[in-house]
Amino acid sequence: MPYPEPLIIPMREDLTKFGVVEARTPEAVDETVATPGTVLMITNSVCGCAAGKARPAIGMALQHTNRPDVAATVFAGADVAATAALREKHLKGIPPSSPSMALFRDGQLVWALHRFEIESRQAPEIAKILVEAFDRFCTKTPA
Repeated sequence: MPYPEPLIIPMREDLTKFGVVEARTPEAVDETVATPGTVLMITNSVCGCAAGKARPAIGMALQHTNRPDVAATVFAGADVAATAALREKHLKGIPPSSPSMALFRDGQLVWALHRFEIESRQAPEIAKILVEAFDRFCTKTPA
């Protein structure tokens, strides 16, 4: 059963206020991942490491000069079908993780950050890791 929407609205807004778009259906996930260029897909979550670390880090990182062409999110436990589509179609072979982040370039997965890599760090350190990924993959010619 999905989380009650009134409970998670503020958690959704923690990302949408930074211009992150919601991909709430499997079709929206497929369309977003297929966008030419770079796409950051965020799996949002109700857990404390999403609230205190992942979401603030994303906001910090998206202020960087090099950033994805599109930043989008699914909400684990709420956008159930969309999250399943992301994991089953686009993150094959990668264990489910929320919160997590994945970078796609022209529809291909090029980078991922998992919960275990988030929960042991603070937001500024996670933002630095994201910025490094942006500098590597979100340029005209990836390094």
